[in-house]
Amino acid sequence: MVRYVIAGVDGSTESLAAAHWAAREALRRGTQLRLVHAWEWHPRPPASVPLGTGQRAWAEQTLEEAARSVRAAHPGLGIEGRLVREAPVAALLDATDEAELLVLGSRGLSGLAGFVVGSVSQRVVARSTRPMVLVRSGEGAAGEHLPAPDGVSPDEVPELPYRDVVLALDVSHPCDELIEFAFAAARLRGTGLRVIHAYRVPTAYAVDDTRDPVPETALLAERGRAVVAALRPWSAKFPEVAVAETVVQGRAAGALVDASSDASLVVVGRRIRDARLGSHTGPVTHAALHHVRCPVAVVPHT
Repeated sequence: MVRYVIAGVDGSTESLAAAHWAAREALRRGTQLRLVHAWEWHPRPPASVPLGTGQRAWAEQTLEEAARSVRAAHPGLGIEGRLVREAPVAALLDATDEAELLVLGSRGLSGLAGFVVGSVSQRVVARSTRPMVLVRSGEGAAGEHLPAPDGVSPDEVPELPYRDVVLALDVSHPCDELIEFAFAAARLRGTGLRVIHAYRVPTAYAVDDTRDPVPETALLAERGRAVVAALRPWSAKFPEVAVAETVVQGRAAGALVDASSDASLVVVGRRIRDARLGSHTGPVTHAALHHVRCPVAVVPHT
């Protein structure tokens, strides 16, 4: 079965940025792109629908405008549009049945605010069983690459090296799907993988300053060895990917946001929970979605 990179489009600037990011990712993966627009009929049309325009006609126009923009930028890419009369969350979750990757837009209010995840994106992230990427408005090809030297034209940007991929790793629950996704993303881009692991000093050492500091040093070394052990089989599988491990004491979310400042992609995990426990993204993933400034991949895992 053919699997697509799928982007949800809704006429917003962030969804258009997501569609273009998805097109570049489809080219990297050598697959096709599918643009999905979901719409529902309302007795009172949304304010976004111009007066005198039917709701279905407006939905068709929204999808066609996004497809036209992406085709103009990537003329050699296979692109198809799919219009779905269904609630957006349900439509996007259904679309993942044929998706290698689902890409959605996410509103960014400012450089300090970072991501503000829309209700649709947030609900899809919390329920999708396929990897997802969230892309901010204004994200373009140049942001994925290292800065261009003077005299380099925009057409030459794709030839510049990619920025590193950053992976948030929890060594207490190392997940094969998450680690493999990050290595594969780095290989697709021909770039390095930076792995961030953050830990907290046990309370016994944090509250008792009379203790010998050696145990804390030993803890740092122990966590470093655990990171290397978790990555070893994947480094063997992806020998072309240069890996840099960083182990820091403190909050994982802060360390990840700091590391993402010059990354092309940040990769985080989301544990799939029993439906009775409700939707949950976890504190590190939640922070990444709200504060990381580059595209964020969320990989669900058991």
